[in-house]
Amino acid sequence: MQFKLKSWAELEKSELYQLLQLRAQIFVVEQECAYQDLDGQDPEALHLLASDEHQTLVAYARLYETQIDTKDYVAIGRVCTAEAYRGQGISRQLMQQAISYIESNQKKPITVSAQAYLEQFYQSLGFATVSEPYLEDGIPHIRMIKDELGA
Repeated sequence: MQFKLKSWAELEKSELYQLLQLRAQIFVVEQECAYQDLDGQDPEALHLLASDEHQTLVAYARLYETQIDTKDYVAIGRVCTAEAYRGQGISRQLMQQAISYIESNQKKPITVSAQAYLEQFYQSLGFATVSEPYLEDGIPHIRMIKDELGA
């Protein structure tokens, strides 16, 4: 598995196409959730791409700065893994890459808006639940934060 972290300007057209295709496949088609994926965050985000030996995108996440209650965070969002590659630890590797980059370079607490059923997965990566469940696009989510660098 090859991991690449790129800014919007650094993305090749084929990478942009693949990441938008993967996000639409998972968040719109698979989860049957009709919503506007292009939310204006992508041009300011860093894009973490996980590709197989054929340069096919199999997992993705984006990292962007945000504020919650006037505190600065780096958000990890749009985390997704192609269905055929699930259960192989790729999502964990993807998140570890994202966390490592943020802790080494941005040195800010990290937040995720996690689908509620993934709470234990994110807890295993050092995140703590800081909200009650809420609906986002009709799907139960929870706000989670990883506040201690390297924890």
